[in-house]
Amino acid sequence: MRILSIITAALVAAGLYLLVMERDRLIPPRAPEAPATAAQTPTPPPAPAGRPVGVLVQVVQAQPLDNAVVLRGRTEAARSVELRAETTARVVSEPLRRGAFVNAGEVLCRLDPGPRAAALAEAEARLAEAELGARNADALTEGGFAAETRRLSAQSALKAATAAVQTARRELERLEIRAPFSGLLEDDAAELGTLLQPGGLCARVIQPDPIRLVAYVAEADVGRIEVGAPGAGRLADGRALTGRVTFLARSADPMTRTFRVELTVPNPDLTIRDGQTADLMIATDSVQAHLIPASVLTLDDAGRVGVRLADDDDRARFVPVRVLRDTAQGLWVAGLPATARLIVRGQEYVTEGVALAVTVAGAAP
Repeated sequence: MRILSIITAALVAAGLYLLVMERDRLIPPRAPEAPATAAQTPTPPPAPAGRPVGVLVQVVQAQPLDNAVVLRGRTEAARSVELRAETTARVVSEPLRRGAFVNAGEVLCRLDPGPRAAALAEAEARLAEAELGARNADALTEGGFAAETRRLSAQSALKAATAAVQTARRELERLEIRAPFSGLLEDDAAELGTLLQPGGLCARVIQPDPIRLVAYVAEADVGRIEVGAPGAGRLADGRALTGRVTFLARSADPMTRTFRVELTVPNPDLTIRDGQTADLMIATDSVQAHLIPASVLTLDDAGRVGVRLADDDDRARFVPVRVLRDTAQGLWVAGLPATARLIVRGQEYVTEGVALAVTVAGAAP
């Protein structure tokens, strides 16, 4: 039994030695597995050398497209003014509330006259005295009883008295602050009892009819817009507006290098508010364009956006295009020949100059 135990221990030791020390010689290494990919993009089988690639072609014709410059802007009242006091006085009129419609010439703030009425009366009395003195001086001078200097002094006093009366009357006129044009009050007028200093705000009036749609156009498009051109706008709530371009800046904004453009539209019911967001479309000269499916756009090796055409020799050709407008029916693009054979299926599997087996969409088999 002891000999059997010794033999068993020797066999176990030999097996452990072979398993640990000689593992690389006894068990060959496994070949590395290729990493699994989440999804393999199927690639079409390459066409045999010399055989044309089958594609589906749609013949598209150029059509006149009413072109437009599309801008994002906002509404702006045609006129806006802040009415401020020109003298120091206390407000003695009840304030008009914001949103009220005011007519041109209507009093918005009436100020306390204080001693100004008395000052006017005093100036008028001095004027009467100066007029009498001037008449007496004229009579005495003509009769030879007074020197010419006396008449000149009397005339000077008369002019000074006249100027004092005009100043006193102007000071009284400043006590009534009136609306320069018809419009809406944007804020409450100055409250009763408020002491206004020169420059103190009485009220702010805006004239929202007509209203302007204001936007800024880039340098690349400013040459396409003309004053008087028809345009349209759409507010955030979906309302459509029409008008004409009434202003196009000659000087660019120094920060953005863009040019201010204004589209004036009627607003008789005053429902369009100052400061609303609006999309503008300003009409420009019509251009020849093609309506194509958006799915046919591709890129060439230089990164240019374009489409692939089948030329007259049934070979693939890349043509860069410029997208003019995106519609529900497709893309309007410029840059194609008047009649173009557009590859609408299989364009991703051909390269420049590859021979094609053309099938025209809609043609009888």
